[in-house]
Amino acid sequence: ITLVLVPSGSDALKEGECEVCVNFLSRFYQSLKDSDVKFNSESIENALVKTCNDAKGKENRLCYYIGATNDAATKITNEVSKPLSYHVPVEKICEKLKKKDSQICELKYDKQVDLSSVDLKKLKVKDLKKILEEWGEACKGCVEKSDFIRKINELMPKYAPSAAKARTDL
Repeated sequence: ITLVLVPSGSDALKEGECEVCVNFLSRFYQSLKDSDVKFNSESIENALVKTCNDAKGKENRLCYYIGATNDAATKITNEVSKPLSYHVPVEKICEKLKKKDSQICELKYDKQVDLSSVDLKKLKVKDLKKILEEWGEACKGCVEKSDFIRKINELMPKYAPSAAKARTDL
C-alpha cells in the first residue's frame, strides 16, 4: 500500500481570519506603493518600523508580535519585509506569520461604536474610556459616568463631526 501525502488547503486563511494582519499590511503595502519606496527588504523594514511607531490598539499589538516595536521580544520583521519586496500577497504573508505565531491571527478589531446613534448613557464606562483612548484623549478628573459622556460630547465635533451633526440629543 502506498500512502500519498497531499498538502491540504487548511493553511489558507478563512474569511475574516487574520483581519488585523491583512488590513494593516494591505494599507502598509499601499502606502509603500504610493510613496515610491524602493522595494528592497531593508527599506521596507525601515518603513514598517516607522509605521508601527504610530500604530495604536490591535495594530500596535501586531507590530509587537512581528518585532517592529522597541519593546518586542522577538524580531520576525523580515518575514514581512522580504515577501513584500517580491510583492507577495498580504494574505499569504499573514498565513506564513500564523505558522510562526498563532496569536497574530487571533487579533480582531474591536467593534466600532456608531456615535451618531448610540445612547452613550447605555454604554459601559470601559467603552466610553475606549472611545476617548481611540481619539488620543484622556478624561482627567473624570469620576462619574456622566463626566465621560460630557467629555465625549464635548470632543465629538472635533473627532467625529458627522456623528456630532447627526445627533439630536446634544
